[in-house]
Amino acid sequence: MNIMKKLIVAIDGPAGAGKSTVARIAAQRLCYAYIDTGAMYRAVTWKVMRCQVAVDDAEVVARTAGTIDLRLEYSCEGTKVYVDSTDVTEAIRTPEVSQLVSVIAQNGGVRAAMVDLQRKLAADGGVVMDGRDIGTHVVPAADVKIFLTASIEERANRRWLELTAKGFKVKLDELKAEIASRDKADCEREISPLVQADDAVVIDTTNLSIAQAVDKIIGLCEGIDGGL
Repeated sequence: MNIMKKLIVAIDGPAGAGKSTVARIAAQRLCYAYIDTGAMYRAVTWKVMRCQVAVDDAEVVARTAGTIDLRLEYSCEGTKVYVDSTDVTEAIRTPEVSQLVSVIAQNGGVRAAMVDLQRKLAADGGVVMDGRDIGTHVVPAADVKIFLTASIEERANRRWLELTAKGFKVKLDELKAEIASRDKADCEREISPLVQADDAVVIDTTNLSIAQAVDKIIGLCEGIDGGL
């Protein structure tokens, strides 16, 4: 991929729409850094759980986020997430973390700390960043904005396949309810809710393969760069 300008690519959307997978592959094809903002909030959640901090103690949770030693390490194999030098890449994907991450992400202090770090990571361009409020709040001047979505049924089925492959015993109906609840929390939170940016391109992945979704994003990036 030969795109001259180092673009900032923002991919927003609800849980389970395939943002992380699509963003990671798109970043590899563009030779960009992939910034998994969801993993950053999951890392804070893992730290809160590890320190046995009460999730409703907003001040302590915010302090935890403000002092966390969080590092993202990029490679051809993907992004590794480290907290206090511990590789938590797999640990932050457990059902326990998934159930709490929306609560932690609603904390104003947590979001302020993470957004500050995300903006620093994106400052020089050449990044693909995915999350809930990237194109609307974190980097509203992003060159390419995508709103990636899929039906709740499809998102729940993907999550079920992912978790069962890792040996977790989960029920599909419970995952549907969890995703619906998370959608509601993400859309209704007071701070940086999940909203489609006015200038974002919607990509519904319900009936798309990963490769097809990535191709659409690459095409948009080529269109931006070609117009320079």
